[in-house]
Amino acid sequence: MPAFEEGLSVLLIGFSTVFVFLCILILAMGIQAKVIEYLNKVFPVVEPQTAAPKALKASDDAEIAIAIACATLKQNHG
Repeated sequence: MPAFEEGLSVLLIGFSTVFVFLCILILAMGIQAKVIEYLNKVFPVVEPQTAAPKALKASDDAEIAIAIACATLKQNHG
């Protein structure tokens, strides 16, 4: 019977350690969420504005065709 009592005490110590750790982890994550929320209000994230893509012109089509021809030539003839 002493082995059973020893096993039970190890089991309870292990479970309680994991339970306390998980409670601390949940509390820390909640605090971290509040801190990040506050920091996002103080330092808002500014999204960079991208320029609108330029419209393709006929000259762009010619340049693309030349680039494709050069790549094909290089691939076929080394």
